[in-house]
Amino acid sequence: MRRLEGKRIVVTGAAGGIGSLVAALLRVQGAHLTGVDRVDCPPCDETIIADLSTEPGLQALSAALALRHVDILVNIAGVQYFGPIERQDPANILLGYTVNLIAPATLIRAVLPQMQARRSGQIVNIGSVMGSINYPYFATYSSSKAGLKGLSEGLRREIQGFGIDVTHISPRAAKTAFNSAAVNRFMEMTGMTADAPETVALRIVAAIVERRKDVSIGFRERMLIRLNALLPRLIDAGLAPQTLKARQLFQ
Repeated sequence: MRRLEGKRIVVTGAAGGIGSLVAALLRVQGAHLTGVDRVDCPPCDETIIADLSTEPGLQALSAALALRHVDILVNIAGVQYFGPIERQDPANILLGYTVNLIAPATLIRAVLPQMQARRSGQIVNIGSVMGSINYPYFATYSSSKAGLKGLSEGLRREIQGFGIDVTHISPRAAKTAFNSAAVNRFMEMTGMTADAPETVALRIVAAIVERRKDVSIGFRERMLIRLNALLPRLIDAGLAPQTLKARQLFQ
């Protein structure tokens, strides 16, 4: 029997570069997939068209999910801003925190009661290495992903003993359309590693199947995360040359 046979899984951002691959791989494992996005999600069994950036959109989606049987919720949908924060439009700041942090928390709140009643389920939050190593010129994105990591950890402790697993996964950069031209240029200038989207999707699905707690993709990144927690000033110094290179893009 396939590991996820018969499981009903909801994936946000299922039409995206990573989300669509994750959804397809989960279906291979025998799951029934409901994709949530602003457009149709071909790899899924069904699609819910939803806007995760507005309160009415989140309310409507929450109400719909509360009435469905959801075994696993996978929060992948996200948005990214790269640039000086003083140039970031206030509406864009609100958009980033809403989609990256408020939406996952709201959807978790919608499906958690049914999981608690069954004493089974899994919440999966896709964060970023930048949620543990907060990068310059990604300040709002990094802080929203840091919040998602905190949400995952706090929730895991809160629902311990209910038979519900909380999985938090931190990918590093991936080669998808999620990256703007400026981000791609920054990665070239700094030699930042970017994984193939297929590799990231495989790691995400493996973590879901194995019901892992916290996964960071990339050996070097895992070491830097630990260093940043213990010796943040050392990481400050290490990132200084990258900061100067990024600054050149905006002068």
